[in-house]
Amino acid sequence: MKFTYALAALVATAASVHASETNGQRLARGLSPLPPKRMYHPSHISEAKRAAPSGTPSSGGGNCNTGPVQCCNSVKKANDGVIGAILGLLELILDPEVLVGVQCSPLSGVGVGGSSCSATPVCCENNSHGGLISIGCIPIIL
Repeated sequence: MKFTYALAALVATAASVHASETNGQRLARGLSPLPPKRMYHPSHISEAKRAAPSGTPSSGGGNCNTGPVQCCNSVKKANDGVIGAILGLLELILDPEVLVGVQCSPLSGVGVGGSSCSATPVCCENNSHGGLISIGCIPIIL
């Protein structure tokens, strides 16, 4: 009987050693790797589909919720050479990926006779620099 208990304890110890071994150790011994452990158990809420579709972008029409639609001669990233120099002179520090409009003027009555933009129509977050630059611009379709 004592031998059976000793053998069972030895087998249990060996089994626990192999249970904590890594796949690297198993591969070094010529064994196949263990299947991955599922550490993440999603809840029913995270698996649920959306009940309604997400918002869709506007179809143009010149809508701009940050002020009037601007017509800018050029729109470039803040890290562009000329734009960077202008921002430096104005002591403005921006994210290099922010779009900046140069020489912008507001378009009023978009779609009403005579209002057109032959350059780049944009919607900008900050138009407070006297038309020289507009910050945080997003090109729009009129």
